[in-house]
Amino acid sequence: MFFRNETFSSYTRNYPVVTTIIALNLLIFILMMIFPIIRERGVGFNLAIEYGEYWRLITPIFLHNDLFHLAFNMGALLIFGPALESMIKKWKFVLLFLLPGILANIVTFYLQHSYYMHLGASGSIYGLFGVYLFIYLYREDLISRQTSQIIVPLVIIGVIMTFLNPSISITGHIFGLVSGGLLAPLFLKGASTPFIYRTRTRKAYFDDDEVSFNPDRWKNRERNRKIKKALLILGIILFLGFVFLQSLPQ
Repeated sequence: MFFRNETFSSYTRNYPVVTTIIALNLLIFILMMIFPIIRERGVGFNLAIEYGEYWRLITPIFLHNDLFHLAFNMGALLIFGPALESMIKKWKFVLLFLLPGILANIVTFYLQHSYYMHLGASGSIYGLFGVYLFIYLYREDLISRQTSQIIVPLVIIGVIMTFLNPSISITGHIFGLVSGGLLAPLFLKGASTPFIYRTRTRKAYFDDDEVSFNPDRWKNRERNRKIKKALLILGIILFLGFVFLQSLPQ
């Protein structure tokens, strides 16, 4: 599901929204290197937003600090975007990418000081992680068992990296993740299994000559549900703790 083996032409044809977002970010990065005013007028700057430059709640999603920053975010979108794009309608995926980033920028505006500056698509990328976390908890029908085992470690690693790097916008990452999880049930209504996973499961089904039966499957399923609920509660506690720490006077 997350491993790509298509040719470049088939990738761009199958996932036009992901391709367009990546191409747009690459183009803007090149233009920003040539015309620094793009960064100056587009970076998320809380003081400027206070004076009415509200476009700065959106434009930081398409600006990146350096090549590594750009490569990390677009690499994540390249890997994790296609499955979601194939699950839902194209316009839904566009909104599901943009809204977590915008909401994260809004929260950053309210929680951080007036001279705080930020840029990057990390809020949107972590929003996609939040969507996958929701799928893992409540929509297992959309992903394979192998994929579900990747999601939680992925989110945990992402959160740990967020707190270890002092230059990262912790507010943007965490609230991007939370926003993605909260928006997921709205955008996943009517979602279908990605065609890559659907093809593989059909093949596995028809190639399997034996029918297996696991008498403990219901016990295992109940245990998994309890684990998922515990993880969700832990996540909520961590989130509330983060909000409390952010609200303390500096």
